This record gives sequence, structure tokens and C-alpha cells, in this order.
Amino acid sequence: MSILKRIKGYCLRKFTRKESSGFDVKQSRQVLFFRYDRIGDMVITTPVFRELKQAYPDIEITVLASKVNQEVLANNPYVDKIYINHKNNFLSDLPIVFKLRRQMFDVCVEFDHSVVPHAIWRLIIIKPKKVISVVKDGRYGVKGNELELYDYYTEKKQGVHFKDIWLATLTPFAIKAIPASYDLFCTNEQKSRAKCFLKKYNDKLLVAINLEGAVKGKRIKFDEFYAISRALHDFKKDIQVVVISTPKKHQDTKEKLSQMALRNVVMGYQTKCILDVAALIECVDVVITPDTSIVHIASAFNKPIVSIHENNQDSFQLFKPSSKTTRTVFSPNKNTLDGYNVEKVIAYSTELIKDLNG
Repeated sequence: MSILKRIKGYCLRKFTRKESSGFDVKQSRQVLFFRYDRIGDMVITTPVFRELKQAYPDIEITVLASKVNQEVLANNPYVDKIYINHKNNFLSDLPIVFKLRRQMFDVCVEFDHSVVPHAIWRLIIIKPKKVISVVKDGRYGVKGNELELYDYYTEKKQGVHFKDIWLATLTPFAIKAIPASYDLFCTNEQKSRAKCFLKKYNDKLLVAINLEGAVKGKRIKFDEFYAISRALHDFKKDIQVVVISTPKKHQDTKEKLSQMALRNVVMGYQTKCILDVAALIECVDVVITPDTSIVHIASAFNKPIVSIHENNQDSFQLFKPSSKTTRTVFSPNKNTLDGYNVEKVIAYSTELIKDLNG
């Protein structure tokens, strides 16, 4: 192990020491959650906020979110306050971190299953009475159970979805972790826009295809998209493909689709936030996607899903779709989607469509 890592390990052990507190978390009035990562992670975590609020209506729930995933919590009645965090820019976050310290939180829930210094330094400053987390993998020669900062560790069982692992962090509140659906609260305006856009296709079966995810390399290439769309049209003439793209890629994608001249394909409208996308997904019949964020959004509405995933069963088990009806095509590669079987995507899609038609 390098000298730098040893120093980090020493600092983590030293600065995470604290005096034990006899505070009972079931008496909590203010609870802070750390969830400043990706959109999909926030979607999966939404049942935690709901279950805690329903069990303890008087608890004030605050979430330290990221600039990207905060949008998931818009209109969420179970979350009282949201603050924005930049995990890779600790100095710029110091004003917010010290503001949170002044609120004197009873409990902080930190969801990471490994030893993460940027979360630990924030916890040290915020100084909640109790800290709850998931059993942590070791790092820098430090085992999770060596960090006295954490009061409760909930188990990360093998073969369990992250949704259930994170729900288990409510165990110290005497809340039984039960299977729960995700929460997304689109506005009436967002819903109306989606319905108005799709109104002309009321007699069609709508298949939304998301071309690209936030993680580099998670995408359906245009030649693959062309093959999928043509095959769906050949299978059933009344299928309308609706393309979902990120705001930055919208215009470029629209131009490329125009060049393809596929009669059964329409470019979705340009979205401004993730709930705009959610409103559109709520209105379609089937979703095809290489992106886990879209998988979780589609799962929130229990849509039939064909997902494309790298050949990593551990990752898949943690983030797999939770809709009632799903199919997944795995690439031959552990870290990328390169080489996934397009014909399987087509076969699974037509299979789900047949099921819809009875």
C-alpha cells in the first residue's frame, strides 16, 4: 500500500473517533440523507423517504442531493428540504455543510457501501447525533467497522436489489423494510404536454427507445436503432417509436433521425428536466433502454422494459428493473455494451408487445 493511502487510512481512523451517544433515533425530529450522485440512485431511494415520513409524519426530511439528481425530488411530498452538493469540490460546499451543521440533525443516513472520504468529512462537520449506513467494504487499509463515526450498519445481502438494501437503513427506526415502488411526481403541466404530444398516435402502440445513458458507452448506436425500428415496423405496422434523448443531444439526434426517414419513428420533444422525461414515459406502452436511470423511471410506472446491460451480474442484481414485466440483453463485455445482440432486443420487444395484445 502506498504512503499516501496509509496516511488517508490513519486520518480516517483518527478523525472519525467520537463519543457514543445514548440518543434514540426513534425520537428524531430532523433527519438528513446523503444522496448526491446519479439520477437512478435517487429514483431507487425515493421509497426510503416515503416509508420514513409515513411512519413518522412529524420528522423533517432533508436531502443533500446533486445538481443532476435533485430534479427527481421535485414535488415530492415526503421531502421537506433539498440542498445541493458537489462531491468533488469540497471547498465550494463548505458554506452548505456548515449551514447543515447549525441545524443540529438528529440522524444522518449515508447510503454508500464503501469507505468514502468525501462523505466522511461532511459527516464530521455536520455532526449528527447518530449516523446510519450500509455495511462498508474496506478502503485504504481501513475496515468499515473501524470508523466510530457510524452508529448503525445495515446488512448488504447477496442477491438483493439496492432498493431493498437502502430501505433497510430504516431498521433503527423500527420500520420494516418492505418491497416498495418508486415515487415520481410529475406536474399536471408536464403530464398534459406528454399527452398532447402523443395525441396524434392514440391508435398506435407506443414504444419509447432511449438511445443513450449518462455513463459513457451506454448507448444504442444509430445503425442498431435503425435495425430495431425497422424490425418493429415489420412486426406490427401500428407501432410508433418515440425517441428519447438528452437535452444536449436532442438536435443532433433529431437531424440523424430525419436522415433515416423512418415512417414509424418520431423524435420526442426536448425535455428540460428528468420529470419531463418521466411524464413522457408514463404515456408509452413499452420502453427500450441501455440506461439504468430510464430503467428505474420506467419501473416507477411499471412499464414493460427491454434493458441492455453490460455482462456484470453483480451490478445487474443491484440495479435491475423492478417492473413486473422485463427482459434484459447482456453484452459479452463486463464494462461496456459493445457487441450486445440486437436481434435479441428485437425478439424481446416483440415478445412484450405480443403480451400486451393478449
